[in-house]
Amino acid sequence: MRDDVITEKGDHMAVTTAPPKLAPATSQPRRPRFGARWPMPVVLGGLAVALIVLSLLYGAIGLGDAQGRSQSLDQLAGSSGPLSAAAQDLYRALSDADATATGAFLAGGLEAPAVRDRYELDIAAATRSLATAVAARDPDDLRQSDHPLVILSMQVPVYTGLVETARANNRQGLPIGAAYQREASNLMRTQLLPAAQRLAESESAQVSADQDSAGAIPVLAILVLLVLLGLLWFTQREVSRHANRVVNVGLLAATGAVVLATLWMAVGTTIAVSQVSASRSGGSAQANALAQIRVTLLKARADETLTLVARGNGQTYQDDYGQLTKPVGGALTAARDAATDPAVRADLQAASQIFQSWQVVHKSIRAYDDQGNYDRALALTIGGDRGSAATAFDQLDTRLRDAITRTRTSFEQDIAAANGAMTGLAYGTALLALVAAAGSTYGLWQRLKEYR
Repeated sequence: MRDDVITEKGDHMAVTTAPPKLAPATSQPRRPRFGARWPMPVVLGGLAVALIVLSLLYGAIGLGDAQGRSQSLDQLAGSSGPLSAAAQDLYRALSDADATATGAFLAGGLEAPAVRDRYELDIAAATRSLATAVAARDPDDLRQSDHPLVILSMQVPVYTGLVETARANNRQGLPIGAAYQREASNLMRTQLLPAAQRLAESESAQVSADQDSAGAIPVLAILVLLVLLGLLWFTQREVSRHANRVVNVGLLAATGAVVLATLWMAVGTTIAVSQVSASRSGGSAQANALAQIRVTLLKARADETLTLVARGNGQTYQDDYGQLTKPVGGALTAARDAATDPAVRADLQAASQIFQSWQVVHKSIRAYDDQGNYDRALALTIGGDRGSAATAFDQLDTRLRDAITRTRTSFEQDIAAANGAMTGLAYGTALLALVAAAGSTYGLWQRLKEYR
């Protein structure tokens, strides 16, 4: 069927074509606004509940995280840190007491007052550190017979008794004194020092655990915070679209409180985490490594003197000396390279050089002793002149002591800085979370009243 229309006009016929039919226009359906399926009061009420819950949840998480971090820092400053140092000092004092006692025995007769004073100071320092460690422990722990503190408390008096017996016999020129001195040193090596090492490792592990806790990233708090900020932005956008108002005072105040809490948490936590990391790398880790090197050298020094005490039967002590000193050179170099404090690096550089000098003197001692020149070997071992092993060892020990003191000071300063960064953060975060909850409630309540 044609759509042409034929008209007649005079003698002419005109054909007119009708315009083509157009298909009905198809309009793109508009995306409905959020909440179009529910009444607006329901939407606003749901957003209000979500914001209040998230604000309070963030406040609780932030409060718990900040309090836990502060507690770990307090433990590092006042408990685990000092106890770890006390355990290391106990270990060192016992090792030095043994090395000093064997050196004093070699002198024969009445030892020099300075040597005797050093031994007594070592025993006093060990007793004091032991008392500190015992006081910090749960009494139930001390009921276990194999606990390091129990072993130390029981065996230190036995050790000092053996040393005094050896000393008394030595002053009288009785050969049995050497047997007592070897027995005392054997007790030190087989029971006292292993127990002290276990205690030091336990306290060091507690320091590491507290550092892990204080330096942890608050992942959960960050996630809740991001969700809360996103929901605040979304709520303000929807309220602005429906209410035709650019600013909602309550929601704006809530957002400001959350942003302030975010900045406070970010700055405080970042500083705390950074300082805790520094307290590990430049403090506790270095102090532990240097304390271990120091104790190893003290054991080696005791072996050096016991080799002469044994008078021809000291090959076991000499072998142990070689095993102990073999890795020390590399350990000192590694510690020097890892040092973050120039003063510590200088101490360790000097310590490395002194250690090499000591090894040269030790070879001379062994050569003289093997040749039967016992008196010359003895003079090089315990003599006070500049080229003796005793002088080299004392200089080496002093350098290590100074380096350890500096690393411990660095540890304390880093922990104090981390604690300062956390000041007020726990309760500040909780307060700002309450402000955010109150602001969200007020801002959305104003809009809800318009639907009554």
